[in-house]
Amino acid sequence: MEKILQVKNVEKYYGSKSSLTKAINGISFEVEKGEFVAIMGASGSGKTTLLNLISTIDKVTAGEIFVNGDNITTLKGNSLNKFRRDKLGFIFQDFNLLDTLTGYENISLSLSIQNIPYSEQKKRIEDSASKLGITKILNKYPYQMSGGEKQRIASARAIITNPSLILADEPTGALDSKSSKQLLNSFEYLNKELNSTILMVTHDAFTASYASRVIFIKDGKIFNEIQKGDSSRKEFFDSIIDVVTLLGGEMNDAL
Repeated sequence: MEKILQVKNVEKYYGSKSSLTKAINGISFEVEKGEFVAIMGASGSGKTTLLNLISTIDKVTAGEIFVNGDNITTLKGNSLNKFRRDKLGFIFQDFNLLDTLTGYENISLSLSIQNIPYSEQKKRIEDSASKLGITKILNKYPYQMSGGEKQRIASARAIITNPSLILADEPTGALDSKSSKQLLNSFEYLNKELNSTILMVTHDAFTASYASRVIFIKDGKIFNEIQKGDSSRKEFFDSIIDVVTLLGGEMNDAL
């Protein structure tokens, strides 16, 4: 299988020698093309820091991260900007949509930056909108949309450039249960039908149960890892809860 992401002995420290915090402490794992991987952990476990390192928002203290075989920890300037623009798709908890643009315009922005011709932009956006069930809201502004609709617009924006890796940071954190389920069904479609590779950080066991693999982090280290395999989502959810219990996290952090 083709390896999209390789994290090798990554460390991230904050502070000085007299007061050093090891946010990430020697983490290694790989994500293959077409995988949907969730990262779970209690608040302060290092899961968001890890996502920030992979997204190049933050820099590693030690170790290497490869995306499509390229060492992204060495990228700078225009090379770094090109990597973010062409290889990554981002889905944030707070949507990060521009309020003065319609849904269509928010999605098209990344294509415009890549100088994609208008006719190609229109074709891609209409195709993505149809697949994600957002055709009817493309001409609405964010203030006219529900939280779930905003997040599906954000999802369309993330996939529109055909990125190598989609990074999702607590994507259901600001959604009600109905909107969360609709979004997760969209993720499932992106992963299974379009073969999108997704790495998602979440504290929610139900959200994580849509993934094919869950990596658990505790105190900056990998604590455990489980595969869905042939299990039903309900069975996988129960397995996730079992590990969360071992982690010592409160059930309220997982449900």
